[in-house]
Amino acid sequence: MQAGEVTPLAARVARLPGLDVKPGEPLAPLISVRVGGPAEALVRPRSPDALVELLRLSRDEGIPVTVLGGGANTLVGDGGVSGLTVKLPPDLFPEGLDVGPDDGRVTLGTGAAIARLVNVMRAQGLVGAEFLAGIPGTLGGAVTMNAGTKNGECFRVVEAIEVATADGVGWLDKAQVPHTYRHATLPAGGIVTRVRFHLPKGDVVASKAAMDADLGYRKRTQPLSQPNFGSVFTNPPGDHAGRLIELVGLKGHTLGRAQVSTLHANWIVNLGGAAARDVRGLITLMQERVKEATGVVMHPEVKFVGVFLP
Repeated sequence: MQAGEVTPLAARVARLPGLDVKPGEPLAPLISVRVGGPAEALVRPRSPDALVELLRLSRDEGIPVTVLGGGANTLVGDGGVSGLTVKLPPDLFPEGLDVGPDDGRVTLGTGAAIARLVNVMRAQGLVGAEFLAGIPGTLGGAVTMNAGTKNGECFRVVEAIEVATADGVGWLDKAQVPHTYRHATLPAGGIVTRVRFHLPKGDVVASKAAMDADLGYRKRTQPLSQPNFGSVFTNPPGDHAGRLIELVGLKGHTLGRAQVSTLHANWIVNLGGAAARDVRGLITLMQERVKEATGVVMHPEVKFVGVFLP
């Protein structure tokens, strides 16, 4: 697939109401590691009803749908992404706020940046989601991968999520959404559209200090100034992926223009002009070396999307 190419599917979807459609749209600028080919059709729905109609078309005709959030944990293949690539606008839904004397509930659209929750929390005197400060990407991505740090994970502060499917839009309580470390199981074919967070009132000065300290630590130990997609692998039980990768001598290793970060071995950075094949090649090499040396199977945290060329 070539950038700018207009396939019959893209042309057809572009004629549907309630959608902003860009055929053959390059995805690399939307992916935090800045690699990858184009989308056959990048679609931004302008209303929840339009999103449901799009999902119904996908279900009825077997058209693949890829959901793109902030691109912070995504690797797109150089061959691009077939079918429909859906990106929810940050303003698709109005924000909801219900704050009492002891706690509050914040409802945000999943196209919004994670930073939006942190900002609302701070402005309303709420605490509890400090661990999300500084994590890139959207709230949709945070929910679907149960994002977090050593200090907490997203579902700790989630009360309910709203999901769109081909049959409509509805809310699910947290207990109805199975979730584990870096994963949440959503209804088949569903896209998370809104999230309701439940947070207590608390010491906002201490909260800000904790967030500042955590962000400072991240800046010192992670390559935040270079294109990357965050942690490559989930941490094995009782161990750290970065330690294992460094143990086998791959910290700083390069393939093409992709590099295992010299700051943190569980991160890959784009030195400028990297291809998806370079990045995936490094991921495979890291898995092979660690398995060979330690017997540990490394599981990628990053999501692979589209066609990967040899």
